[in-house]
Amino acid sequence: MLNSEYGNNRSGILNPEFNIPNSELRISIITATFNSAHTIKSCLTSLKKQTYKFEHIIIDGGSADGTIEILNQESQKDALIISEPDRGLYDALNKGIQSASGDVIGFLHADDVFADCDVLADVAAMFELSLKNGSMASCYGDLVYVRADYTKQVVRYWKSSEFDKRRFYYGWMPPHPTFFVRKSVYQKYGCFNLELGTSADYELMLRFLLKHGITCGYIPRILVKMRTGGVSNASVKNRLLANYNDRRAWRINGLKPFPWTLYLKPLSKIVQYIRQPENAEFKIRK
Repeated sequence: MLNSEYGNNRSGILNPEFNIPNSELRISIITATFNSAHTIKSCLTSLKKQTYKFEHIIIDGGSADGTIEILNQESQKDALIISEPDRGLYDALNKGIQSASGDVIGFLHADDVFADCDVLADVAAMFELSLKNGSMASCYGDLVYVRADYTKQVVRYWKSSEFDKRRFYYGWMPPHPTFFVRKSVYQKYGCFNLELGTSADYELMLRFLLKHGITCGYIPRILVKMRTGGVSNASVKNRLLANYNDRRAWRINGLKPFPWTLYLKPLSKIVQYIRQPENAEFKIRK
């Protein structure tokens, strides 16, 4: 279903076929695309393999390379597809959040794939298990970076750890592509701040997890395979700009990092090239 204009689709249940029993957690997955014809099919394939039913919302920035045609052919029949110009990735994700009707929202970018068919089932289990001890507001897991042209070759392993918000002061952050959050949190504390550029995801997690202290759980396994080539690391200039915006992220939330916090953040990536996943399928290969 393709909507060429955003129009009045911001409220209500947009996908009437997204029928999950009331007793089950409803998960919405948002995918932002823009001229993503080379990678979007593998993204959609990994979603089709999921054993847990979900709502899929695709926000396209007005692609002209065949992406829309692939989306119409390969996405699940009840997916919501919106194609119109936007202000970039985080603007697209904000539109998706506003359109989502699920209890929990996650993202799968056009260049990424889920690690296996049970990712969403494990995410749902984490949220449902938490109901016994109070409602869980968010969760995250581990991530591997893979070659852009060969997703079976792992080049970095982002092993996270049990949640402790004090780790933010030592350069820590969860891998955002693995971050699942209840929609009610976005409704209460807001969406991505478009003024922060590529640091918008970092700022959002600081705001949710450190400033407002929402509850968070850790799934100790790889959830997402992410292709290399992120914009924030594309050049020294981009890295400096990202560091500047990281500092702004703390400041606009009324938070004060330690003097070393934002130096440790990029340095923490070094170990990602050394540490090996326990699962042989995801071993780093040179």
